[in-house]
Amino acid sequence: MTYSIQVKDLKLDFGSVSVLKQLNLDVSEGEFIVLLGPSGCGKSTLLNCLAGLLDITDGQIFIKNKNVTWAEPSDRGIGMVFQSYALYPQMTVRGNLSFGLKNARVPKDEIDRRIARASEILQIQPLLDRKPAALSGGQRQRVAIGRALVRDVDVFLFDEPLSNLDAKLRAELRVEIKRLHERLKNTMIYVTHDQIEALTLADRIAIMRGGIIQQLAAPQEIYNRPVNLFVAGFIGSPAMNFLKGATVEGGRAFQVGATKVALAGYDGGQPMERAQAILGLRPEHLTLQDHAEPGHTIPALVELDEPMGADSLVWLEVEGQQVSVRVPFERRPMAGAHVHLKVDIAKASIFDATSELRV
Repeated sequence: MTYSIQVKDLKLDFGSVSVLKQLNLDVSEGEFIVLLGPSGCGKSTLLNCLAGLLDITDGQIFIKNKNVTWAEPSDRGIGMVFQSYALYPQMTVRGNLSFGLKNARVPKDEIDRRIARASEILQIQPLLDRKPAALSGGQRQRVAIGRALVRDVDVFLFDEPLSNLDAKLRAELRVEIKRLHERLKNTMIYVTHDQIEALTLADRIAIMRGGIIQQLAAPQEIYNRPVNLFVAGFIGSPAMNFLKGATVEGGRAFQVGATKVALAGYDGGQPMERAQAILGLRPEHLTLQDHAEPGHTIPALVELDEPMGADSLVWLEVEGQQVSVRVPFERRPMAGAHVHLKVDIAKASIFDATSELRV
């Protein structure tokens, strides 16, 4: 397989603080990788290491099979888009797009060709003679993307490019970035803390925590088969429910309180019997019904519901634990009602309570 980027045993320390820890990452040609995680997990730091803006403590970085571990940013063949637009206010859009190329002594006709191509792709042709003060936030971010695009490189790095925009603009530009990738087929690495951006944009998502990649997989794989409790809780809105209990009967059932749920059909096979385990259930994989089905339902008490337009998020109490369920708006139950929670065990996840790993 041909790799566009390879990170081998990358380590970065700031004094006595270890920020990135023996990190490995292989990115295929034309792949769209999203680095996702909470603030301080190391995702932007990793991007800055790839760009050459930070010197690593140990390890190696390869871009297009070339060892660029100690290469200058300008020699790495990358284009970078930052969270802040960082446009020159005294220059027009055309001037901002051409500035770096002029400094690199690119011929004028080549500069014009690249600007025409980038402005056509990003649909900013009518803005070329305007200055940044006359542009909206979304237009400024398009120009910032265009400035990376005119470099005509194989790898693009995006550091939370949409976080300064309002929700509507974020949704619009998210679609534009996806179209841009499908058109250019360039390798893209994209940092965000927004899981919707990650799930919609990525070929694969790298979930990071504490300077370590917890899971690297396709969006649906991460959503349906999270490798551990952290990944399961971080991905999904509303979040996955976690019921504390135990696997019993040789791992053939999960017990919460006095109720047992059969584990036949569980995606991970038959787990071992564990005195402490956690059953992970996504709100959309649960249904409410009036009658009990032994081995398949759990009794619950309705506490409240949150109307969300097309559906409602109903909150229930199950053996002293809170659980949320998505239900059609017109079928939401009344607060105080006693219901039975039907579990789709084929879509559930079971985690060891000690290691927090999926079993």
